[in-house]
Amino acid sequence: MSDGARSAVDAAFADEPAFVPYLAVGDPDYESSLAYVEALERGGADVIELGLPFSEPIAEGPTIQNAVVRALEAGMTPARFFEFVREVDVDVPLVCMTYYNLIYQFGSEAGPRPFVERAAEVGVSGFVVPDLPAEEAGPLRAACDEFGLDFVSIVAPTTDEQRLETLVDVSSGYIYVQARLGVTGASSSVSDRTAESLARLSGVDLPKAVGFGIASDEQAATVVEAGADGVIVGSALVEVVADGHETGEATGTTTDRLEAKARELKRGALEGYGRRTPTPEGTSD
Repeated sequence: MSDGARSAVDAAFADEPAFVPYLAVGDPDYESSLAYVEALERGGADVIELGLPFSEPIAEGPTIQNAVVRALEAGMTPARFFEFVREVDVDVPLVCMTYYNLIYQFGSEAGPRPFVERAAEVGVSGFVVPDLPAEEAGPLRAACDEFGLDFVSIVAPTTDEQRLETLVDVSSGYIYVQARLGVTGASSSVSDRTAESLARLSGVDLPKAVGFGIASDEQAATVVEAGADGVIVGSALVEVVADGHETGEATGTTTDRLEAKARELKRGALEGYGRRTPTPEGTSD
């Protein structure tokens, strides 16, 4: 959003720490995936990241890579993704997480504009594109501005100051802060560098959401207590879907487990917010 107005994505972080779950669309099939995404909203999601499967998901760990394979084998395509977004019954902003090749090659003309236009038509609110360097994001950001969508950049613990400035300049909606280096995946601990990364972004007038490795309510609480405006959780939720698929569990049972896991993570984020040290004025940071 280029006019200074607060977008729906940005506004989702306004009143309390946001819970931002991720699932790969179409995993393990179209109808089950609809039910699973809708369960996340019932569990407390404030924004939902929808993964559009790509054959070379370089930023993903094994858990999400396997989800991508299941979705692709079940027939997920960009066209089906857009049908999914139009059909899914949720009332929170939806952010498409995918890779630039799919965006660039979509439609009758090369470049990101046709994809962004279609995304806006069906109800997508923004994008996360892990393989698109900030220095090359101008055309996508311009298309997002034209159609009123957000472009979310990822900041790693090792991002230097010059590149950090470039990432912030091109971003809107929220900043995706990596809790640790490497690829996505649930972890037993959250990097000590998270607080340092958040401190570097303290002057940025965008919400900061921490992802990569968050799998429990306590981890969610830890990153929010450290100053995060929200938590992003993918692999821990994808693991629930994978377990249900591998064991032949009924879709309804997996749906219930996803909703319960979402509630746990949202509760953790709220608990972390309550543990923050009050400012001298008596309000929370």
